Amino acid sequence: MDEMSTRRPHGGAGEDATVQARPWLRGAVAAGAAGATFAALVLGGAPGAAAEPAEGEAQVAVVVEGGGQAAAAAVERFGGSVEGRLSVLDGLHGRVPSSRVEDLLDVPGVRAVTPDSALRPLDEAWGDDTTGEGAQATLATGSWQADHDQGSAFTITKTTGAQVVWGKSDPNNGNRKLTGHGVGVALVDTGVAPVEGLITTGKVVNGPDLSFESQVAGTRYVDGFGHGTHMAGLIAGKDSAVPAGGEADAKHFVGMAPDARIVNVKVGAGDGGVDVSQVVAGIDWVVTNRRSHNIRVLNLSYGTDSTQPAALDPLAHAVESAWRAGIVVVVAAGNDGEAGPRPLTMPAIDPFVIAVGSSDHLGTDAPTDDRVGAWTNSGTTTRRPDLLAPGKSVVSLRVPGSRADVDHPEGLIAGEVTKRMFRGTGTSQSAAVVSGAAALLLQRNPSLTPDQVKGLLRASADKLAVTNATQGAGVLDVMGAVELLEKGTPPSYAQTFARSTGTGTLEASRGGSHVVDPANAAVLSGEKDVFGVAWNASGWASASTAGTAWSGGTWRGRAWAGTGWSNGAWAPVTWAGTSWSGLQWAGRRWSTMTFLGRRWSGDDWSGRRWSDESWSGRRWSGESSW
Repeated sequence: MDEMSTRRPHGGAGEDATVQARPWLRGAVAAGAAGATFAALVLGGAPGAAAEPAEGEAQVAVVVEGGGQAAAAAVERFGGSVEGRLSVLDGLHGRVPSSRVEDLLDVPGVRAVTPDSALRPLDEAWGDDTTGEGAQATLATGSWQADHDQGSAFTITKTTGAQVVWGKSDPNNGNRKLTGHGVGVALVDTGVAPVEGLITTGKVVNGPDLSFESQVAGTRYVDGFGHGTHMAGLIAGKDSAVPAGGEADAKHFVGMAPDARIVNVKVGAGDGGVDVSQVVAGIDWVVTNRRSHNIRVLNLSYGTDSTQPAALDPLAHAVESAWRAGIVVVVAAGNDGEAGPRPLTMPAIDPFVIAVGSSDHLGTDAPTDDRVGAWTNSGTTTRRPDLLAPGKSVVSLRVPGSRADVDHPEGLIAGEVTKRMFRGTGTSQSAAVVSGAAALLLQRNPSLTPDQVKGLLRASADKLAVTNATQGAGVLDVMGAVELLEKGTPPSYAQTFARSTGTGTLEASRGGSHVVDPANAAVLSGEKDVFGVAWNASGWASASTAGTAWSGGTWRGRAWAGTGWSNGAWAPVTWAGTSWSGLQWAGRRWSTMTFLGRRWSGDDWSGRRWSDESWSGRRWSGESSW
């Protein structure tokens, strides 16, 4: 392989089966029209006198939203213990005697009390890598340095060739540098927090909040889990202090496509909970609104263990509709690989989309010893990951006080004095890196089809030294992809797989993961969406294909959000706000089941898919496994 095609360096400047009801959740939602308002959640009244818990009384794990210090004091007064503060929610998680749970609802400022998702740490999760970065991080000064860390955004953008691409000019746009300018990347995830690196004007635009937290102003759009922000940073993060042409300076945080725009479509709550119907609705919204902010890429670090083929699955049909509408869909392959051979999760298993696995640098600078990340789902002989991208001990933006941050202090980076960064491993991170690479290609040639983008990324990928079918075409080389594109006419590449009909069942698509109604512990299952509305598969599939599943603020004829999506973005430091009125839940609010650390594909937020399972030392172990 010649020097121009090598990757390093390029140079350049829970629980599995238990469905937990959440009957303690307080807060009624007015039913009816789109203008209905969410009933007051803050209920006054002083808590009753403390009573000693009965001897031997069971302690239950809870998450308390709101109440701050008053809630913490009440937990201890009732004989419980505070295990962590969740500053994003002004709340906490801890344990309290079962007889005192309802008393917490009477503490001033408390909005809700829910059972804590008893998610167990996975082998792979958040935290510092143990294979070399510790020594690398303390070279020279004894403090962390991005250019001495194999998982830093600086190193990733260098080894994938993105830094070389940034130095190239776009002849179709006044010779502007190729940094992703003008390309919108839809992030269907747990929201995005306004942290440094994502606060420049126009960097993040809020689409709808379709999560269970959409009715509360303090959590609407915001990432209380920590996963979506980590992804956004890798895709398009850029520190405010970066001067023009200074993106490749290791002292700044810069993602793969630093001038691309993130369109934030929040579907996951602060504990990762989400129903597949919400994810499908989010994808449909992106298709309907793709021309706003030029949405050309959709990043999805979510996956289910669907029990039906992609040819029928609604989630597969939704991503195919986006693909045919000109949107490059990048999906994490899944993080169950350490448990043995596993098929790709849905919708990564769909043959049209770009399914991304992780490469593991093994803590060295040399590309010759790189391997497929052990956590990556291997796929089957009929469907493997399309390519790999860095996914081991990846450093991106931290959300202080988020669930991942509180539960996984090991995700903090030793010697990183600003405390802005957090480390996680998984195919979620790898997918985010590829999404940024796709944005660079689409700036260079906006006429590229999704098939052509996929073809370029695969054709330019670098094979690992060790043969492994799970690597697909090899490891991402975006510099090679741009150079291949610049050789002349874009290569002809058209996929001819059979299309998904989308006429399968929602229940099979859920793959065994459910949410429940906190009012009566009813499980959301069968052929109905999160509103309890009957699912008409064929009718929805036709509308999804046509890009008309959303009309104004309604999806499938149901008012999910306000009709005026403003083009507002975040202003520095503060939220500029948007005109979305929030999801109008019809009559009831579905709460999450224990999200089992599975549905998001990030490193499970370590090993498996999404959620806040645990950042166990190497990846996210939650659902998107950070």
